[in-house]
Amino acid sequence: MRLLSFIHQGRETWGAVAGDGVVDLGKAMPSFATLADYIASGEYLKAAEHVKGKAVDAKLADITYLPVIPRPEKIVCAVRNYMDHHQEVLAAGMNRELSEQPPIFLRVWRSQVAHNQAIVRPHVSESLDWEGELAVIIGKGGRNIPEDKAYEHVAGYSCYNDASIREWQFHAKQIASGKNFESTGGFGPWMVTADEIAPGRQLKLEVRLNGETIQSSHTGHMIFSIPKLINYASTIFTLTPGDVIATGTPAGVGWSKKPPRFMKPGDICEVEIEGIGRLSNPIVQQD
Repeated sequence: MRLLSFIHQGRETWGAVAGDGVVDLGKAMPSFATLADYIASGEYLKAAEHVKGKAVDAKLADITYLPVIPRPEKIVCAVRNYMDHHQEVLAAGMNRELSEQPPIFLRVWRSQVAHNQAIVRPHVSESLDWEGELAVIIGKGGRNIPEDKAYEHVAGYSCYNDASIREWQFHAKQIASGKNFESTGGFGPWMVTADEIAPGRQLKLEVRLNGETIQSSHTGHMIFSIPKLINYASTIFTLTPGDVIATGTPAGVGWSKKPPRFMKPGDICEVEIEGIGRLSNPIVQQD
């Protein structure tokens, strides 16, 4: 099942994809104000039943997408979590050792934009870089979640573009300043429920800039697995339904190219992940 958040007729709501349209479950099930509320209830596991027999409320072409979870409590992001990306970072001259535990940082929700919405290059930088990633949406909350139970806490998966303002990222050893500029992180277009993606399945991941493939890898290259990321994050804080874990990017980022290459206004960046879909974002300059 594909679940999403969107705006239709001026109203923020959520629902399920049905063919080339969407069923507005927010209207049909008003007790759940948001998709995160629906996930938290556990009712999302019956989404197919909830959609059955209902007419499509709008065409996908006629809605305004929102980030899959518009205002998650936490967006946990993994750093250098693909071996091929770690190697390209070293080749580019950065001195980084593999850590024994997953390096992570947090994004704020205002840094996110939805499918078809613009990623904004801020005035202070021209080094807006792409990072295509698999996003994990937490379904069942918990603390100290063991790795062998981690997949039981996953509601679904989506595409993420963890776009980075590179020189701000390098201001200090902590990289969060370059990762939290407003409207820089693409998230969408929807989440595919976990029952459609077998645990541990290797998913092809590609990023295209203006139609040119600039990243091509698969999730089997992750250094720290999804269960490890969930275990580690939940040891620090309680994971809650609707929390997002962006699992890291493979090789092919613009910063590592010689010369470096970055996104600029007028570009279109797409992140496509096997079994999930395609996230597309135009690039614009900050007003």
